[in-house]
Amino acid sequence: MTSFEDRESAEEAKFAHDADVLFRIQARRNKLLGQWAAERMELDAAETESYARGVVQAEFEEAGDEDVIRKVLGDLLMAGIEVTEAEIRKALEAKSIEARRQLLGNF
Repeated sequence: MTSFEDRESAEEAKFAHDADVLFRIQARRNKLLGQWAAERMELDAAETESYARGVVQAEFEEAGDEDVIRKVLGDLLMAGIEVTEAEIRKALEAKSIEARRQLLGNF
């Protein structure tokens, strides 16, 4: 291999690794958000775990965070919990930081 091919291969590997790390962080963040919402809805442990998985799966409905925010907002409102979209976005941001710390350590 030439040095160009080596560099190209290394860059592809780094890109794949970075994409995998980002996916894991987002999945962890969504799980944490689901746990946060489940706590507000006063779900039991089994329901909390199931609900958190549902929030993680909601990520796959469309690109971006809107599907997750819509799901959590709708579920909380249906449960009679007073919450705003801004509160959910703030929680999502906090859970993103928490997920990154959990997966990568304090940075």
